[in-house]
Order: sequence, then structure tokens, then C-alpha cells
Amino acid sequence: MLFRNVKKNTRTYCTTCNFKIIRQSVKKLKDAVVGHDPKAAAIIEREENALINIMSWLEKQIQKRKETEAELIRAKEQAEDGARAKSDFLSVMSHEIRTPLNAIIGIAHLLSQDQLLPNQLENLKALNISAENLLRLINDILDFGKIEEGKIVLAEKNICLQQLAENIKTAHHIRAAERGNTINMIIDEKLPQIILGDEVRLGQILHNLMSNAVKFTRNGSITLTISLEKIQGEEATVYFSVTDTGVGIEKEKQVLIFDRFTQASVDIAREFGGSGLGLAIVKQLAALHNSDIYLNSEPGRGSTFFFTINFKTGKQEAPQQQTSNGKNDLSGIKVLLVEDVEFNIMVAKKMITNWNGAVDVAENGAIALNKVRQSAYDIVLMDLQMPVMDGYNATQHIRNFNDDIPIIALTASASADILQRTREFGMTDYLAKPFKPGELYEMISKYSRRTGS
Repeated sequence: MLFRNVKKNTRTYCTTCNFKIIRQSVKKLKDAVVGHDPKAAAIIEREENALINIMSWLEKQIQKRKETEAELIRAKEQAEDGARAKSDFLSVMSHEIRTPLNAIIGIAHLLSQDQLLPNQLENLKALNISAENLLRLINDILDFGKIEEGKIVLAEKNICLQQLAENIKTAHHIRAAERGNTINMIIDEKLPQIILGDEVRLGQILHNLMSNAVKFTRNGSITLTISLEKIQGEEATVYFSVTDTGVGIEKEKQVLIFDRFTQASVDIAREFGGSGLGLAIVKQLAALHNSDIYLNSEPGRGSTFFFTINFKTGKQEAPQQQTSNGKNDLSGIKVLLVEDVEFNIMVAKKMITNWNGAVDVAENGAIALNKVRQSAYDIVLMDLQMPVMDGYNATQHIRNFNDDIPIIALTASASADILQRTREFGMTDYLAKPFKPGELYEMISKYSRRTGS
């Protein structure tokens, strides 16, 4: 009897303990829910229904979370679609703008080979400068988007810093003279003759800095300095600076000018113009080189922008084939030009024939395919966007029966993966439109069969 009472009392005690534990657990759960969402107190305030109400609240939260996750997935997909649309739009716009610009720059070059009157030569120089400035602006706008997306990969090709400096001085000489400025260069004789780097991106940095220096200076001077900071083994640290005697920049504005679409003041935007992208691109391109851009400036006394970059040292290439009078020579080279834009055909044909090369033309990839089957060419210049058959498919078909012929892609696209795509389809290299005559000559000379023999 006593045993039964003890057992009964024990069972009652355990039940009471369990009930207390349950109540404490429910209270802690309730406190946690209310702490997370104070509004939930009104839903679970009835003690007898607390656990059921809490479960109901949790179910609703789970449902809300699933809906939020679904919305986030939709938003992510929309953002990705928007990014793709932006990339496609930039690529199309790049193609549509660069294609006629290629003809403008090419025809201006061809005209410069003729005997011109002084006023005609002056007009031609103005045309060239305007075309180069337009191209630089287009590149800045398109490249800024690519830099933001992390889709720019630096090339590693031979660069002669002395020649790069001369080219930059030449590009800005006329505009500087118009504003009463002189351009000086200080080039260290100890610099390696050749370094390995991305000449386009390095040139972009220096062109932007020189352009700003010329724009914000009147009746003064601009100095481009390139010097060797140190050399260790096969790596050289090179110092670059652009100094002007222009308007200068106030201390508090010096950080702001590296932001996109930002200039030191509204008055500067009105007086000097500009997109406000130049220095933002300079800073990001410097970052791609594992460097940073620095500034020393004082209002009314000018500015100095400077940076350093580490380069691998390169080797001097064999000189290109030239005639006895020093002119470019493609004698004996037969080129197949695959292009559907009439003006671009005219410009490229005249350039190549002026260099004593022979040119055959195909208006689309299908015609090019037949011509390569029927005739022997030293090199193919292949446009990418054409009717009937584009350059990618044409190259793929050609590679089915000819692995040796160099095929150079001619592209006006801004697509970040253009180099990878051309390689995947079997192309040897690519040349971006609008290209300078010297760039076209170098590409043909480098890959033609004669240079490889």
C-alpha cells in the first residue's frame, strides 16, 4: 500500500515537474518570439493557446521567408538580365560607333599621304584630333563599365616606353599649342629598352592625365616624366608623373575628383567640359596594375599626378620589313579581307596596296570560306559581324581543313570576352576597330607567312 502511494506521489511529482518545464519552455519561446518581433505579443498573448499560437506565428514567418527568398531570386535574375542587356547594348553601340569611326580615321590617314595645301593639311589635322578625342571618349565610357564588372584583363606585350612617350606627346601637341602650352618630356636613359605590359591601358592612363593637364593649363607647361625607380632581376619599377602649371586643385577637392562623373566644381564643368570619367578610369586602371594614383596640387600653381608600376623586362623584337627608303613593305604578301562595310573595305585595301601588298575581298564568311579553299593566302583579316555567315563560323569551317593560315579578327565590339571567343573559334589574334594604320601593318607583318619563314 505504501509502495503504491509512493509510486503515485512520484508520478504526480514528475507530472508537475514536466508541466513546469513545459511552461518554462513555452515562456522562453514566447519571450524569444516577442524579442524578435514585439508585434507578435498580440498574437500569442493567450496563455492556454500560447504554444499553438507560437507554432502558427513560426509557420507564417517561414512562409514569409520563403516568399522573400523567392523575391530575392527574382531580383537577382532581373539584375543579371539587366547587366546582360547593358553589356549587349554597349557591345552593339560600340560596334555601331566604332565602325564608321574606323573609316574616318582610316580615310584621314590616306588623305595625309597625298600632297595637300596648307589649309587642307590644317583641316585634316583638326579632323584627326577630333576623331582621336571621340575614340578616347567612347573608350572611356565603354571601359568604365567593363572595369566595374571586373572584365578587363591586362595584356602582356612588348612596350617601348620611349616610343610610347613620343606618341603621347604627338597626340597632345596641337591641342597644347592652341592653348599656348609647351609639352616637355623627361625620359630616364636607364629605363629598360623594352618592358612587358598592356600598352593600351598604360597609354589610357597617361593620355587621360595629359589631356587633363593640357585642358586645365593655359600659357604654361606640361611635363611627362618616366624614370626607373629600381630594377631587380627581370622586374623593373617605373615611375610616371604628369606635371602642369595650370589652375590647380583645392586640398578638400583632391579626393573627390577621382570619383566618377565628378569634377572639382560646376564652374570647371562649364568652362572646360569633360565627362568626369577620366580620373575615375585612371584610378581603376592603376589599381589593375596593383598601383595607385597620387596627387600634389595647389590652387593657381598647378598639379602633379604620379604613380609607379612594376613591369617585367622584355626583349627587343626583330625589326619589321621595310623598303630601302624606310617605308612599310608587304611585297609578296596576299591578304584576304573579309568585310561587309564598303568604306572599311576601301580604307583597308588602300592601306595594304600602299604597302605593296595584294588584297582579295570577301563580303561575308561564306564567300571567304570558298576563297580560302580555292586560293592561297598569307593571312586572313576577318570581320566578326557579317550577313550570311559571321566571322566566328567562317573561321571554324576554315579550321576544319586549314590549321596554318593566320586569321586575325577585326572587331568593333566592346564585349569583354572577345579575345577568349576568338581563340575558342580558332582565330590567331584580333585587332580592335578603329585601328591605326601602323597597328594593321604590324599585325599583318607579324603573322604573314613570310615573317615566319
